[in-house]
Amino acid sequence: MSAVGRYLEEFGIPTVQISLIREHTVAFNPPRALWVPFMLGRPFGAPTDTAFQKRVLKEAIKLFAYDREPILRDFPDDAPADQLGYDEQQLVCPVSFPTQSKVGTLRERVISEVAQLKAWHEVSIEARKRTTLGVTGASPERLADFVTSWLGAEPAQILDAPERPAAVSVKLATDELKSFYFEAKLAQPGQHSAKSLQDWFWFETSAGEAFLALRTKFAVEGDPSFKGLATLSMVPRVVLDLLTKR
Repeated sequence: MSAVGRYLEEFGIPTVQISLIREHTVAFNPPRALWVPFMLGRPFGAPTDTAFQKRVLKEAIKLFAYDREPILRDFPDDAPADQLGYDEQQLVCPVSFPTQSKVGTLRERVISEVAQLKAWHEVSIEARKRTTLGVTGASPERLADFVTSWLGAEPAQILDAPERPAAVSVKLATDELKSFYFEAKLAQPGQHSAKSLQDWFWFETSAGEAFLALRTKFAVEGDPSFKGLATLSMVPRVVLDLLTKR
């Protein structure tokens, strides 16, 4: 989108973009951008909160008042909790979901965690009638096995497409596995915001611990594609900022 913005600006059309990954925006340096600390796929925050969405839009529009370019501003607040459109009182917990266990290796814990979340994910699909999973064609169990294999010395090189670069496969798998976790969590009773989901995944789950461990490993890889994965898209900037404060 940054490239499209610059193309349109050459024809005299002012542009502003909403950024979900601040590092990408800094790298591409678009004319005007508003970074928002929301979940990927939700550039305006909660999908049911029109007042909050208008506020985000107005903050983006305000950037047109700046003469100098480029301009990058950070939206100050997290998205509010959103309602998913089903009655929480009708939900029956099919499984218990304990807090993160420290029994076994990190890989074993992630695979076990995915198995526990599977029933919640089925509830999510039934309630929402949709899922974002399916890009890789792999099951959540297969995704967990593939992603965590990279924690060891002999990672699985192939997920679904042999011709695809390994770093791309890892990126797709981690994105999809994270979506599985978020969708499963959203099915659990209670109100959920982007921040509560973020904090739960990155600081309470074994998968979050595994992703952070992989980022550390990839940061020292000789392959620049893995270094880019670690520095730009493996872990959100807002999470890294929180980690430095802990």
